[in-house]
Amino acid sequence: MKLKKITTSILVWLPALLLALSATAKFAGAAIIVSNLTKAGIIPYFPLSLLGLLELTCVVLYLIPATWRIGFFLLCGYLGGAGAIEISQHLLPTAFILSTLVWIGVFFKDSSVFKEGRKTALNS
Repeated sequence: MKLKKITTSILVWLPALLLALSATAKFAGAAIIVSNLTKAGIIPYFPLSLLGLLELTCVVLYLIPATWRIGFFLLCGYLGGAGAIEISQHLLPTAFILSTLVWIGVFFKDSSVFKEGRKTALNS
C-alpha cells in the first residue's frame, strides 16, 4: 500500500512540476517557446503571459485536494491543445506524454473518475 501511495504521489507531482516549469518559461519568454509558438501562429492570439497563467491555474487547481477533479479536466483540455500544436509543428509530443502521466496519476489516485455507470439526468 505504501508503494502505491509513493507511486501516486510521483505520478501526480511530476507532471505538475514540469507544467509549472513550462509556465515559468512562458513568463520568462524562453526563446524556444517563443519560436515554436510564433511558428504555430499562436502568439498574436494568446500572449505568452496569458498561456503561462492559464497553465499555472490548471496546475494549481489540479494540486488542491478540493479542486483536483476540475484541475484534471482542465489539464486534459490544455494538454490536448498543446499536443495538437506540437503534432502540427512536427515537434516531440511532450504534451501527450505529460497527459498520459496525469491520467495514470489520477487513475491511481481515484479510479472512480474513469468508471462508467454514474446516473445522470440523461440516462435515468
